[in-house]
Amino acid sequence: MNLKQKKIFSGVQPSGNLHLGNYLGALKQWAEIQKEAECIFCIVDLHAITVSQDPAILCNKIYEVAALYIACGIDPQKSTIFVQSDRPEHSELAWILNCHTYMGELSRMTQFKEKAEGKDRYSVGLFDYPALMAADILLYQTTHVPVGEDQKQHIEITRDLAQRINNKYGEIFTVPEPIIKKETARIMRLDDPSKKMSKSAPSPANYIALTDDDETIRAKIKKAVTDSGNEIKASEDKPAIANLLNIFSGVTSREVGEIEKEFESKSYGELKEALAEAIIAELAPKREKFNELIADKENLKKILADGAQKVAPEAQKTLKDVKKAIGLGL
Repeated sequence: MNLKQKKIFSGVQPSGNLHLGNYLGALKQWAEIQKEAECIFCIVDLHAITVSQDPAILCNKIYEVAALYIACGIDPQKSTIFVQSDRPEHSELAWILNCHTYMGELSRMTQFKEKAEGKDRYSVGLFDYPALMAADILLYQTTHVPVGEDQKQHIEITRDLAQRINNKYGEIFTVPEPIIKKETARIMRLDDPSKKMSKSAPSPANYIALTDDDETIRAKIKKAVTDSGNEIKASEDKPAIANLLNIFSGVTSREVGEIEKEFESKSYGELKEALAEAIIAELAPKREKFNELIADKENLKKILADGAQKVAPEAQKTLKDVKKAIGLGL
């Protein structure tokens, strides 16, 4: 894909522990995209508070995500990094979009259904999450949004809202396109390959955190579930092995078929040992860089403040244009 003269927007919530799935499905991809496109990478703290958060932990997590962005290759000299709540235009545009969003659209969101399942109560913010996400994207006239498969539905509603408002009030918003890296779009849980790897999972055995040390990584991969039989093949009847091969491919940039051939006469144990070392080789330098960055929070604070200031003119212009179009303000 030629991304010259394209504008990219994406973000991660500062909650839980960023993990290997976040890296392979997002951060690694972002580091490559920034080489050929204008990129804005947000820390979406307003999305994080759609569920209850400990204030002190949330504040610290914002710094951690910023440090991990940079440690994983996001260059503040090439890309803009900022905190969502530092730009009030996100919340104001979200309210305007709320008034153009239908209840039925929001109630069909798969991710909302998953997060609300089994709960007696949930916040309006959790239900309304897609409108805020749409505001994040539309505020910067974004052309492309790198997302996982689970977020594709949110991009669809963002496109619908942009087109709905454009049709009613004139060409205000750019209608964005999703970018989904198919082969690593859904990294599954180590303890349950039927579910996506999640930083909100109750057990740390579910994922490899980007800050896990070498021995922890080896232990988690060793305990990862496997399938019956002994064939090392990425097939529908071997979801656990397929997931491990997918991870192996992601951290080494090798084709799954090539890895299958290498291990066709070897055991699951040998595959796991090699996979653990491949993950360590990929993540250890990033963990070291993260530790350096997180030790200097003042520098991180400056990077985030500079980012928020850099995006301010465009955010303000888009909001002003929207308000004028719909009759708000004099």
